[in-house]
Amino acid sequence: MTLLQTRISIDAGAPLARRNPVAKLAAAFVPAVMLLVTVDVVTAGVVLAAAVASVPAWGIGWRALFRRAWPLSVAVVTVAAGNAVFTGTKSGTALIDVGALLVTTDSVGVGLAAGLRVAGIALPGVLAVLTIDPVDLADSLARQLRVPARFAYGSLAALRLAPVMAAEWEILGRARRARGFGGDRNPVTAVRVFGGRVFALLVGAVRRGTRLAVAMDARGFDAVHTRTSARQARFGRADAALLAGSALLTAAAVVLAVAAGTWNPILS
Repeated sequence: MTLLQTRISIDAGAPLARRNPVAKLAAAFVPAVMLLVTVDVVTAGVVLAAAVASVPAWGIGWRALFRRAWPLSVAVVTVAAGNAVFTGTKSGTALIDVGALLVTTDSVGVGLAAGLRVAGIALPGVLAVLTIDPVDLADSLARQLRVPARFAYGSLAALRLAPVMAAEWEILGRARRARGFGGDRNPVTAVRVFGGRVFALLVGAVRRGTRLAVAMDARGFDAVHTRTSARQARFGRADAALLAGSALLTAAAVVLAVAAGTWNPILS
């Protein structure tokens, strides 16, 4: 169990949490590709509803999921509101008509479709990533997808560093508040302090990445010879069923959208 999993209390024995990492990523990728080519409420709504319904099967508590995915909620609301206000579709009944601001029932529908689309693309990926053990991912990439060891174990290092970077971000914030920075309500000062915090995190990430790359090269992770694994990642029937279920769900969402008359491919 990874540091990230431990901090958000994931049940590693949950039905979907113990699936092969490649299967989980592929299952999240299939509906995301379809949602990238269409903007309609039905397709995105079906995918999002299925993702929300599957949360208990991933072994993630609702509170823990919200604590990690709340930026997604902010992004969904922002995208929905922005599309509702700035879309060129202004037909239907006017809901808000103040000066240059015009929001109608049709523009709200456009915003809702855009927001659901973002949520439908992101939530399955978030569920998959939160339940993937980095070591299992590296083994699966090397065994199932035949990814070179350099990239497979590079992904392992990146996932291992993700919770470290999050912890360092919190430490930087506390250190700056202890020095009298970070609590200023002046927007200009707040932006300057935030920029300094981001720069400090970037510098630390570059230094840590350089040391990690040298250490991995010294241990032969860049060797051209075939590597062996202590644990064998297997792709079983349950993993294939997960991938097939994702494909069937995506196809069903498209069929429902076409039947409802809401199917709206971007290229049309």
